Amino acid sequence: MDALKTANDTLFILLGAIMVLAMHAGFAFLEVGTVRKKNQVNALVKILTDFAVSTIAYFFIGYGIAYGTSFFVGAEVLAEKNGFELTKFFFLLTFAAAIPAIISGGIAERAKFNPQLAATFLIVGFVYPFFEGIAWNQAFGIQAWLKATFGEEFHDFAGSVVVHAMGGWIALPAVLLLGARHGRYRKSGEISAHPPSSIPFLALGAWILTVGWFGFNVMSAQTLDKISGLVALNSLMAMVGGTLVALVLGKNDPGFVHNGPLAGLVAVCAGSDLMHPMGALVVGGVAGALFVVMFTLTQNRWKIDDVLGVWPLHGLCGAWGGIAAGIFGQKALGGLGGVAFMPQLIMTAMAITVALIGGAAVYGTMKAAVGLRLDQEEEYEGADLSIHRITATPEREPNW
Repeated sequence: MDALKTANDTLFILLGAIMVLAMHAGFAFLEVGTVRKKNQVNALVKILTDFAVSTIAYFFIGYGIAYGTSFFVGAEVLAEKNGFELTKFFFLLTFAAAIPAIISGGIAERAKFNPQLAATFLIVGFVYPFFEGIAWNQAFGIQAWLKATFGEEFHDFAGSVVVHAMGGWIALPAVLLLGARHGRYRKSGEISAHPPSSIPFLALGAWILTVGWFGFNVMSAQTLDKISGLVALNSLMAMVGGTLVALVLGKNDPGFVHNGPLAGLVAVCAGSDLMHPMGALVVGGVAGALFVVMFTLTQNRWKIDDVLGVWPLHGLCGAWGGIAAGIFGQKALGGLGGVAFMPQLIMTAMAITVALIGGAAVYGTMKAAVGLRLDQEEEYEGADLSIHRITATPEREPNW
């Protein structure tokens, strides 16, 4: 019976890993549809190679920092319990690799390719697992302190804070250090429109992410005996809330409409196993509004050229989701309880601090050492000429 249970659990978490792996295609096509045509190939290559670099960084360094587990043991040890720990690594890797995929959308169209890969290695190998271990593996006794002080630990079921807020807030220093794309903001104060190159690709990316998110959230249970239909329904309601609010506030703009469900899903991750579905609907709706309002402010008023709006979408909506779990997860608002407001607030603030310091350190070092930014001619031609040269014919340069 135990062997059957571990086999079922291994298959369950493996399917979850595959669904989240498929979400990386969503990240790719969301970026492909948003950036200008000349940068579409760069976006596709960048997401795939970022995943490969993330795997190496997390396998050799990051997973050990977060969970104290080493793969430098015999195959017979790795294969124990039907290899459940190996599939668990695969599942958690797909979460870790989402961090550079998130950052990629913010720094699109003007970041050098190789320095970004180096930054990916450092972030997935060191910065992300440092906080992951605190939140999900009791590192440094912080969760125990929160439990003793406030009666509950920090709760983040599927990564509103651990994954999304971390990714969005790491991206912010990178975006600021890079500066805006050439011609985006004119000296006269006018803003040059850079509309999405392909709404169908943007929509495809959003749909792939949305579908995969049910694996991201539901299968965060990690074992079959902990699976909860409440997580699935809450994810659905938050997705719907984010979509409808983004539709109204975004005045039917397809970019806002297709990011609305993602905002809702980002926010509901943390408390999806605790909230009442009506609470999840509200959380998703607030996230949809947060994205539309803050994306507009960052682009138009503050002139922060965050191409896909990853700081509002993941950074702010993820932080809102962590705090919202401490509100809507409580029994007084129809939730299941087992969560408190202060641990959610403290750990969300800690995640933001770690992300900002880590992001500034990694990208600041890269900028000083090798440079992050393409020169103006390279940016005009495309996001990274080295990728273009690989596929260009001698007779004719491609026109992406």
